[in-house]
Amino acid sequence: MRSFNDWISGFRSSISDYSYYIDFEKVHKNVDKIKVELNILNSLIGSNDIENDFLKIISKYPETLKCIPILLAVRANEIFAMDNMGEFNYNFTQMNCSAEQYCIFMRKTGLFDLLENHIIHSLVDYVTGVETGLDSNGRKNRGGHLMENLVESFILKAGFVKNESYFKEMYIHEITDKWDIDLSAISNQGKSEKRFDFLIKTKDMIYGIETNFYAGGGSKLNETARSYKQIAQEAETIQGFSFIWVTDGKGWQSARHNLEETFDILDTIYSIKDLENGVFNNLK
Repeated sequence: MRSFNDWISGFRSSISDYSYYIDFEKVHKNVDKIKVELNILNSLIGSNDIENDFLKIISKYPETLKCIPILLAVRANEIFAMDNMGEFNYNFTQMNCSAEQYCIFMRKTGLFDLLENHIIHSLVDYVTGVETGLDSNGRKNRGGHLMENLVESFILKAGFVKNESYFKEMYIHEITDKWDIDLSAISNQGKSEKRFDFLIKTKDMIYGIETNFYAGGGSKLNETARSYKQIAQEAETIQGFSFIWVTDGKGWQSARHNLEETFDILDTIYSIKDLENGVFNNLK
């Protein structure tokens, strides 16, 4: 009989590796795409007649406009702005306003001030910094992949072979079609489409696996625990199918009671420590 308190006490604070923080390869790739245009715009830095200089640049090199959104840390080809003069939806791939209106945009967003007052010295360096900041927003996705990669490493260690005895990201209808198993109890009689992070197929059993890691708390954890508790109960009614939930992270401390409810009814809820102890080796 497992103890919930002992189990959750082994949860980890983090599983971050060195690549989790910033994907510099992606950052430099994004900057390189507009490096020529940024260097053209560099001529505006310290300009004494920035509006006329800007008009000359976009007249001769209209492709430089595509750089403007990233200067504001925006990943979009269009930017909406309004004031007492009206509403404008500026397109930066194909001019849809007058050149003078783009000057107004540059002035009112503060970009002209940034350039003409030597606040920066290189737009390439500046955009590299912006891209680095924007990439930090991708940590949530990378965090999810970290847990998936970690779980997959233990699946492989247990001897399962990708696309033969284990599969990634399989939907219920794909599982049903491949092994002719009725999973309607989980899919609300076919009305909803559930996707499992991993699917392990042994001689006598199909294991649907969900993985997640929560370093911090939040209301989502309670919702996740309740959702997986329901899946666990539904899976019990399906012969030849078993639900496995691999989760970890100190964030669960704030939702431990909901997690304990699932722990009490789901024997196949595991932590990273359980994986290290070889639970996947026991799947039959």
